[in-house]
Amino acid sequence: MISATQPDWSRERVTKFWRPSQQLLRTVRGYQSTQQGGPVNWLLRKWYLLGHRFWSVVCGCDIPLNVNIAGGLLLPHPNGIVIHPQAVVGPNCLLFHQVTLGEGGSIPGFPKLGGHVDVGAGAKILGGVIVGDHARIGANAVVLEDVPAGATAVGIPARIVGVSDCPEESVACDAL
Repeated sequence: MISATQPDWSRERVTKFWRPSQQLLRTVRGYQSTQQGGPVNWLLRKWYLLGHRFWSVVCGCDIPLNVNIAGGLLLPHPNGIVIHPQAVVGPNCLLFHQVTLGEGGSIPGFPKLGGHVDVGAGAKILGGVIVGDHARIGANAVVLEDVPAGATAVGIPARIVGVSDCPEESVACDAL
């Protein structure tokens, strides 16, 4: 079972040069790690910024450098992914292509994904929506309301079609 609390950093490890999604995440992590410091960190930030721009174009993604992403994010097909700078992505999440985490919808604010959330291709999660640990969002779903832990949401607008048992390590399961 994939953890909703402990990041699996091996999911982001760059194993070959031509792994665009892993390279893009490497530049984001590198940039964030050089925020403090002197002239060496300033030069490294510029290097990571240049790399981020290159890999963003290659991937066709809009993932800002100051985004709040926990470890273990997996982007198997990174094309067209858009993440708002104030969105929060929990550990070990999976985002397929054309996913948007953005502002709008009926709840003001920005999306917050719990740990080990799988988001299908083309899904849109808009507004101050909270998606619980181990939840699944179906392809092309438009999520405008909160999704409980372990639930599956599909459709436009998304509706809950099932709730699975959550592993004991998930704190959000207590709310069910």
